[in-house]
Amino acid sequence: MNKRTVYVASPYSMGDTVLNVRKAVEVADILLRNGFIPFVPHLTMLWHLISPKPYAEWMEYDIEWLKKCDMVLRVDGTSRGADGEVAVARDLTIKVYYSIIELLDEEKKT
Repeated sequence: MNKRTVYVASPYSMGDTVLNVRKAVEVADILLRNGFIPFVPHLTMLWHLISPKPYAEWMEYDIEWLKKCDMVLRVDGTSRGADGEVAVARDLTIKVYYSIIELLDEEKKT
């Protein structure tokens, strides 16, 4: 059985970037423990430290991964990037969840 993929759309640059990455990874860990395959765009943080790229290039990269995911989890917090990712997901008719509990409850039904 193929595991369902989840794009984690969460704040990155607003506030403390390191804490934002930590939160996204903690959410992804819950998803992984529940049988999903999460994609965490925040993990390119290390890549960016080694080889910086413009914001637009990272967003283009992230959107290509989003297109391959079965669903999006929008984690709480102000984020222009995550809001844009949600808009792309909606345009592509990719299901968007706004809480991990909602995602887990709804996906158990399918």
